[in-house]
Amino acid sequence: MATIAKNIVDTLEANGVERVYGIPGDSLNGFTDALRTSEVEWVQVRHEEAAAFAAAGEAATTGRLAVCAGSCGPGNLHLINGLYDANRSRVPVLAIAAHIPTSEIGTGYFQETHPQELFRECSVYVEHVSSPSQMPRMMRIAMQAAIEKQGVAVLVVPGDVALMEANDETITVVRESEPRVTPSPAELQRAAGLLNGAGKVTILAGAGCAGAHDELLTLADHLGAPVVHALRGKEHVEWENPFDVGMTGLLGFASGYRAIEACDALLMLGTDFPYPDFYPDATIIQVDVRGEQLGRRVPLDLGLVGTVRDTTRALLPLLDRKERRKHLDDSLSHYAKTRERLDDLAEPVKEGRAQHPQFVARTIDRLAADDAVFLPDVGSPVMWAARYLHMNGRRRLVGSFSHGSMANAVSQAIGVQSAHPDRQVVALAGDGGLTMMLGELITLVQEELPVKVVVFENSSLNFVELEMKAAGFVNWGTGLHNPDFAQVAESIGLRGIRVDRSADLEPALAEAFAHDGPALVNVITERQEVTVPPSVTAAQLKGFSLYALRTVMSGRGDELVDLARANLRQVL
Repeated sequence: MATIAKNIVDTLEANGVERVYGIPGDSLNGFTDALRTSEVEWVQVRHEEAAAFAAAGEAATTGRLAVCAGSCGPGNLHLINGLYDANRSRVPVLAIAAHIPTSEIGTGYFQETHPQELFRECSVYVEHVSSPSQMPRMMRIAMQAAIEKQGVAVLVVPGDVALMEANDETITVVRESEPRVTPSPAELQRAAGLLNGAGKVTILAGAGCAGAHDELLTLADHLGAPVVHALRGKEHVEWENPFDVGMTGLLGFASGYRAIEACDALLMLGTDFPYPDFYPDATIIQVDVRGEQLGRRVPLDLGLVGTVRDTTRALLPLLDRKERRKHLDDSLSHYAKTRERLDDLAEPVKEGRAQHPQFVARTIDRLAADDAVFLPDVGSPVMWAARYLHMNGRRRLVGSFSHGSMANAVSQAIGVQSAHPDRQVVALAGDGGLTMMLGELITLVQEELPVKVVVFENSSLNFVELEMKAAGFVNWGTGLHNPDFAQVAESIGLRGIRVDRSADLEPALAEAFAHDGPALVNVITERQEVTVPPSVTAAQLKGFSLYALRTVMSGRGDELVDLARANLRQVL
């Protein structure tokens, strides 16, 4: 008879799972030993948080179930941040959380936690396996939940239970369903009435537009509507889209904000854009396959439950074609000017100056492969990725865009590169995020993963400093004393290159991208770079003035000189 652990591994293998990310531990011994004799690869990371992020990265780029594992207590506790990210990003991940011996549960035993409670908030399914009689049915339910609900499922398995003989050795293969979801005819008629009666329509498109690119463009053309994308929608919406006018939100730019602000009707397609301040005073229609998301961010005139592709196809025959295109033309003209201005900011600097991060991001965009996968760290790298990386239908942009966790880039890149060994994977790392999970550079070497890491080193928690400035606080507690990351990389076994001069950036990136193995390019970037949001509020202006006054009064007026010097080109 096979053990419970062996049945779990056999089931994973039968379902096409090719690898499991994690760190060994005594409570996981049965599971890892079963992996040892299987075709499923064990990817050993240096921190369980990276294991969960890696699984999320793999799931995001393959669309298939990915798996991570952690030993009892602190081991699986470390998974939680990456699992939060996977669940909020709506990607299918199964976590095997080992537990202390069954006889010791509830006694305050060494490393005891209650993982079934711990993981409840960051999962769509979590259950404790206390008897072989529960398996393999619980395994099947967990996989089904992760795949159909597009989220995290957690199986809590005590080490002794994993080693017990399986009463039932059934191997179940779970297939993803392909439902068609559309609103009712009456709801579609009401939506058509609202859109036909609006003079100026703008579309706000999110990640739910994946797989509906052609339908989106047909709808935009029919409505004469500019298309604004949310960050998670960028990779699905931006490419070959003559109606795209950029992004809105704090990381967006003026043209996207203006196209929404000027509309009579906003049509939200597959987006959970979270910032209420960026919604217009207009008629608002939202389409989402998850009915619980409707009206969560802003009051709606109509909420429709359906997939974007199916709902758009059903709605189009009911819509009048709008012949007046002034709103669209004005929005596209504004976008062209905004895009030109953004590109002007991505310029080299004089000798002896730190690089503008815009210049770094645009150079990465120009040199990277046509099917590259980009993974920006939360913070300023996300900002530069949002503004300067161009999607083309083959490139991917993956990050912690909903959960917003630091240190996601390299960890997610482990999973992406493992699943796509022949594809270029580029992690855009902040120096804060990189050092938070620095050990995962060793994972890249140990697992022979040719990830390219570009570090935006500004010796600070840069986005936090920007938030402090806008709120009127003197920057404090945000400085970072860094080593030379290129030398650190070389000592670990990566190819490490440091860039201090604009002229050296392109050769360094070209060398790293061509290197047969993992490589790190450490670029010294401008700490005082200020990114202007698409709409500056009176409170932000007041806060920035207060920051300047407090900075001078604290004896740090030289920082304002550096700030002005770094950003003068933005106001000229």
